[in-house]
Formats: sequence, structure tokens, C-alpha cells
Amino acid sequence: MVEKSADILMPGPDESAVARRVNADPTAVDTERELAGILADLVHADQVPADSHFFTDLGANSLVMAQFCARVRKHPDLPSVSMKDIYRHPTLRELATALAATAPPPPAAPAPAAATPAPAPARTAPPDPGSHVVCGALQALVFLGYSFVIGVATAQAYDWVAAGSGLLHIYARSFLCGAIGFVALCAFPVLVKWVLVGRWKPREFPVWSMAYLRFWIVKSLLHANPMVLFVGNPLYVMYLRALGARIGKDVTILSRSVPVCTDLLTVGAGTVIRKDATFLGYRAYAGTIQTGRITLGRDAFVGEKTVLDIDTALGDGAQLGHASALYRGQEIPAGERRHGSPAQPTRVDHVRVPPARCGTLRRAGFALTTLLQLFLLYLPLAVGGVYMLFAEVPVLSERMAAETRGTSAGEFLTDTLLVSTVLFFGAVLLGLLTLCTVPRVLRLLVRPDRVYPLYGFHYAAHRVIAGLTNVRFFTWLFGDSSYIVPYLRGIGYDLSRVEQTGSNFGTEVQHDSPFLVSVGSGTMVADGLSILNADYSSTSFRMSRASIGARNFLGNNIAYPAGARTGDNCLLATKVMVPLDGEIREGVGLLGSPCFEIPRSVERDSRFDHLRTGDELHRSLAAKNRYNLRSMALHLLMRWLHTALLTAFGLASAGLYGTLGHIVIGAYLALTLVFTTAFYVLLERCLTGFRALRPKLCSIYDPYFWWHERVWKVPDHYLAIFNGTPFKSLVWRLAGVRIGRRVFDDGCFITERTLAAIGDGCTLNAGSKIQCHSQEDGTFKSDRTTLGAGVTLGVGAHVHYGVTLGDSAVIAPDSFLMKGEEVPPNAEWGGNPAAPTEN
Repeated sequence: MVEKSADILMPGPDESAVARRVNADPTAVDTERELAGILADLVHADQVPADSHFFTDLGANSLVMAQFCARVRKHPDLPSVSMKDIYRHPTLRELATALAATAPPPPAAPAPAAATPAPAPARTAPPDPGSHVVCGALQALVFLGYSFVIGVATAQAYDWVAAGSGLLHIYARSFLCGAIGFVALCAFPVLVKWVLVGRWKPREFPVWSMAYLRFWIVKSLLHANPMVLFVGNPLYVMYLRALGARIGKDVTILSRSVPVCTDLLTVGAGTVIRKDATFLGYRAYAGTIQTGRITLGRDAFVGEKTVLDIDTALGDGAQLGHASALYRGQEIPAGERRHGSPAQPTRVDHVRVPPARCGTLRRAGFALTTLLQLFLLYLPLAVGGVYMLFAEVPVLSERMAAETRGTSAGEFLTDTLLVSTVLFFGAVLLGLLTLCTVPRVLRLLVRPDRVYPLYGFHYAAHRVIAGLTNVRFFTWLFGDSSYIVPYLRGIGYDLSRVEQTGSNFGTEVQHDSPFLVSVGSGTMVADGLSILNADYSSTSFRMSRASIGARNFLGNNIAYPAGARTGDNCLLATKVMVPLDGEIREGVGLLGSPCFEIPRSVERDSRFDHLRTGDELHRSLAAKNRYNLRSMALHLLMRWLHTALLTAFGLASAGLYGTLGHIVIGAYLALTLVFTTAFYVLLERCLTGFRALRPKLCSIYDPYFWWHERVWKVPDHYLAIFNGTPFKSLVWRLAGVRIGRRVFDDGCFITERTLAAIGDGCTLNAGSKIQCHSQEDGTFKSDRTTLGAGVTLGVGAHVHYGVTLGDSAVIAPDSFLMKGEEVPPNAEWGGNPAAPTEN
């Protein structure tokens, strides 16, 4: 421990001397002494210098200080301390003085009654124990029925197309089938919504009830319908209007988060909603579904990675910045700007591109062109393309006819291996070739720093570039390895002189344009990075370069905008709001939304630095590269095997079609879902040896970490279809999560299944995440996270490792609960970083 020439705080110090040092404030004296005793016990010291910096002098880290905050909160005579207080006042003296200054004065004479905020909704009684079983059974029947109808309709359409004579006739029939099918798939959710629900109203109903079943049916159909593919297109706005949303003229919606309670959504003319914004119109709370209004005025702006809770509003011309949230009942007045979670006043203008001419005719023309492309090209190819291929290649037609008549086991196996290999590896190679060539041609049509009107040729080129270069399969394959660097360079990233670490980027990184991304040397990115190099108004867009400095480390789930005020050697913590104003930050860490400065690193985090230089790095990196290559080959093999087995199911279904008819086709979707779930759950359990993970602190060059990365590569896209059903808990349990009974999971994600424990009756909202690990520079840390019974995680809430939540605790939407925090039972926490909230 480094000792400074400062006063030492020990139990029972000279109170008069201390009083002089803290301006004779007896409250600060007592607080300082109590805090010193708690901190000395945590850092295993006999004495703690009052002026010693928690991180640089005492060698503590955020996990130790989170434990310190938890212990302080257990003392009824001490004021509550949050991690934000720790970082803002990083010595005992500063902290005690600040706490004394903010402590409420003793109660005086009774004051007149003042207006108080609306109380939090009361927790309802738990639902009937058997209701989730009944609801789950009905949900399964609905899914099976929908799958059967889709399968039968597809089979009949294929039969009708196959009866055509000649290429032109087949195309015409494919066009009709595709157009009718598309319109039916889009219209059916609208019809079901109006029949089952009518108009959505603000209300509350328990999960697993019949009201919830109707809600789930509508939500599932909305998420599954093809109009989601038209986000960013005027057609999508028209579709939301058909569902009951009141949306004005010239509204631009770029978010794929589909609002469910559309009648409760009002969007004024000229408003912009950026991608990854969440505005569902409902939330789950303590075993109930609550619906409420979301009202956006004219010319409002909603930024990236934002969350709008129910009963929130933005006035005319109001703005909510990136990585921000409005909690229930909050409103941004007209013309004002807010950012942060929860939102706070700011002067930053997030609409940074001037308007352009983009009238109704232009929007209608873009929508019409999109429909013509869909109906005349994409749908006929999707419906009749396979048959046209078989019709033009007689060898394939003969093989398919042989499958239908029945073949030997050897011929069946040969056909399966041949078809699956060509399909899978052909798609991989063709995909790589396409995304490394086509976007480079289209980039010539979209010049940086030039303003273009929306819904024109340049906008279409920009959308194609973003769509092609954000294919998740390839970042999943190359991420968490040295091979992500040449891949990102291949699609257009400027990575300067790379200091290869073997973990420069994770498996989830996205951008608006890869050709306008610059990353400095020595920078590492964990996961979930979204680079925002496109700016939008309601009529225009502009592409700009986004530059990340050298020797940075970026944590999870970060939106990084062009024009960010960060430079070299910065730590950007998980879910941080990257600043757009002020001086350029260098050599510091940034945490929270809105962000504040923290130490770049601490002594305990540098214990593995010797492995990151010289011959030791060369040997370790070579070994990691070999291991990662084997991991990539293994997972490619597993993905191909999964494709081969699905191909076998398809060929077997074709063979049985003549005997069982449409029944086998109708059952195909359900069978493939069950098989896919079992396949990937079994794969993950095999990789872990059917054992639970253990808390770990190690270097990224430790073979344990390489093995842990291998487990992360197991695909998890199948989980989304189970959201909002009792089957999601069953899947989590099979994957190793210790999960209780009647847990409602509307879209939570758990990174390390066997390190998470979830109690009975918990409520996990859409977009919430339980992350039982962190990676900072060259260090990997993991620990258990425990949720008690009845816990509620809000929409987009992020819970880190080493966390304990007491029974019936509530974490507000878009909050970040930092590592090591202990939330007492029945407490309500919110914010980024999360802290106790006052009701």
C-alpha cells in the first residue's frame, strides 16, 4: 500500500483534529470515521489514509468499491453511497464531505403538503400456479396451427407453380403466389389485432392469463411478419398506421423494435426515430403486463440505443440523445434536449444534418419502386426459383423425382451431403465475395460529408451497403480472434497499424458504413459496438467518418457516433454514453449515461501486462491463433452439420409427401424448431463437458479464456421464438441456468448460463441482459450473478457479474447494474450506473 503524508483514519481518531480538517463538521467527522473502518476491512489494511485515492493509492478496483457501497448501505446511520459518488469523490475525505453536504437536514416543523410523484404500481399477487401451463399449451397449439397453415399453403403454391409449362408460365404463377402470400402475411396480423384486441388501451393484466395470450398472439405475429424488413421505408410507417398508430407526415422510423401497442403510439410530423431505439408501448412488471401511451411531438428526435418506457412523451422539437432513456411518467418539454438514463438536460443538438427536399411524391415513388422490385423480382425468385432451377437442370429434377419415389439409404445420404455442402459452403464463399465487392462499388454513389435527400438512389445505395456489410454470420465466425482484423479490413475498415491481440473485436460489431470507420492502433473492442457514421433528419441524411482513438478499450453495448469527443488511451465502459460535446477526453475512463470520468486503469488490472509484449506475446498469440482456428473450424462444421440434418428432414419430407400429403409439410417448421433448439443446447453442454462454469480471473492468453470464447460461438438466434412463453425457462434450464418456477422472460439474454441463478416468479423484459463476465484490455473476469424471487429487470436493463438482487427488487429500464452490486430486497434501482431510486 502506498502511504502519503496525510492524516490516517482509524477507529477512534483524535476527533478534535479531524474536526479541524473537515471544517469542524461533526456529521462529516462521524461519516469519515465510519467509512474508514469499512474500507480498511475491505482492502485488508490496519489504517486508511484519509486523502488516499481509492484506485491509484489504495489499489482498489470497481468491484471492491461496489462491495464498499453495499456495506455502507447496510448501515442505517450512514447516507447511501453509489458508484457515481465513489468516482466523483475518490478519497474518504472528499466522499465524507460530499455526503455531509447532501444529507437531508433534520425534520423541522411540518411543512405544507406538496405534490408528490405518482407511486410505483403495487405488486400484484402471484398468478395461479397452473396458469402458465395452460397458457404454454395454448401458445404451442397456436404455433403449431400457424406453422401447419403456412406449410400447407406453401406446398399447395409449389404444386400450382410446378404445374406450369415453360419458364414464362412458371414465372407468372410464382409472381401470383408470391404477391398473394406476401399480402396475406402482412394483412393477417392486422386482422388478428383488430379481432382479438380492437384498440389498445392503457391497462394492466397478469402474465399467463387469457388477456396475455391474446397479447402474445398479436405480438408474435407482428414480429414474424415480413413488413419488419421494410424498416426505414415509408411502407413501414403506413403499416403501423394500419395497426392503429397515429403517425404524422414525413416521419422516419429506422428502428427494428416493433411497437406492439400501436394504438397508444402517437408520432408527430417530421419526427426521426433512430435504429435500436425501443418503444414497445408495454412493459412487464412484477408478473403483469402494463400498457401505456408513448407520445412524440412534431419534429422530435429519438437517438440510437434509447428506451422509451410507457407513459412517456417528447414535445414538439424535443430531442432524446443516444444511449438514453425516459422512465415512466417522464416528459421532455417542447424544444428542449435531454440525454442520459434517466434523461437529463443537455445542449447537444443531435440533428446535425441540414434538411433537403423530400416531398410526398418522392416518398411514394420510393415505396412504389420497392414494391415493384419485391413483386417482380424477389418474390418470384423465392417462390419459383428453386423449381425453375430444377426445370432447367434435368439431373436435379431426376434426383428430386427419385427422392419422391423413394431411394436407398446410400443414395439418400449422398444427396443430403451433396445438397447441404453446396448450399452451406457455397453461401459462405458467395457471401464473402459479395460483401467484399458490391459495397465497394456502391460506395462511389454515397460521398462522405455530403447531404442527400432521403428515399432516393443514394439512400437506396446506403441501405444496401449497410445491409450487406452487417451480416452477423461473418462477425460471429471471425470475431474474438485475430482473423476479425483482415475481415473488417476486407469490408472497408481503416484499422491503421494493428497491434494484434487475438481479441481486437468481439462477435457483434455493426456500422452504417464500413468505409467511414477508423480505429487507432492498440484499440480493443469487447462486444455490441454500434458505430454511428450516418446522421439523419426527417428529409435528409449524411455520412461522416467515425474515428476511435489509439489504445482505447471499449466495453459492451456502446453506440459510438461520428464526432465523438474521445481521443487516445480511453476506457469506454459498458453502456457508456459517448460524449458529443466538451473537450476531447484522453487518458481517462468514461462511465455512465451521461458519462463522467473514472480512472483509465488500476493496479490490480495490470497484473497480466507482461503477457502483452515481447516474446511472451508472440508465443501466446501464436497459440491463441491456433486454438481459434480450431474453434472456427469446429463451429463451421457444426453449422454445416445442422444444415445437413435440416436438409435430410427436407428430403425426407419430400419423400413422404406422396404418402402423408400436406401433414408432413405442415409439421416441418415445428420439427425443425425443436431439433435446432436441442442441437445447439446439446452442443453448448458438450463444449462445457456438462459442468458448470466457475468464477475466473485470468489473462486473455490463458487457455481457459480461449475455451470460454469457443462456448460464446454457439448460435443463439433460436431463443427469440420462445420469448414470452414458459418454454423459454425450460430452454434456459436445459442450457444450465439455475432458474425457478413461473419465470416470465420476454427477451432476456444470459451470456454465461451456468453462472446465473434466477429465482421463482422473476420478470425479465425485452432487451435485458445478464452478463456474468467482463473483459478489460488483456484481463478476463467472470463471477456468478443471482436474482432473488420476484425480481423485475426493465426493458434494456444490463446486469453485470458478481451481482446479487434481493427478492422483489426492481431494476429500471435501460439501467446498468455494475459488477459486485448488492440490491436489497424490495428495492428499486435505476440509472446508468444504477443506484437506489427515490419513490
